[in-house]
Amino acid sequence: DLDECAASPCKDHQYCLNTDGSFSCKACDGSCVGCTGEGSDKCKTCASGYVKEDEKCTDIDECSLPEKVCTEVNQDCVNTSGSYKCVCSEGFEDKDGTCVQT
Repeated sequence: DLDECAASPCKDHQYCLNTDGSFSCKACDGSCVGCTGEGSDKCKTCASGYVKEDEKCTDIDECSLPEKVCTEVNQDCVNTSGSYKCVCSEGFEDKDGTCVQT
């Protein structure tokens, strides 16, 4: 078997998997910018919103940071994978970018 992966035939956001007589390109984990294999422990660099922790790229919980990221009145922070979103608190709804009581 010829190792086609030696020539790095895959795109930047993929890793090469050598198979018998061929190869396939697999997508890197969403927490990676470039990778050498499957999973968040094979990242070359962590994507935005992720930090290297115990040799893995793990999500940063922006909602637990000392500096508030959702600054509008009656707004709550919801952590998402690699990011966060600001939503109106319970009993409030978004009206033109302001959380008003329902």
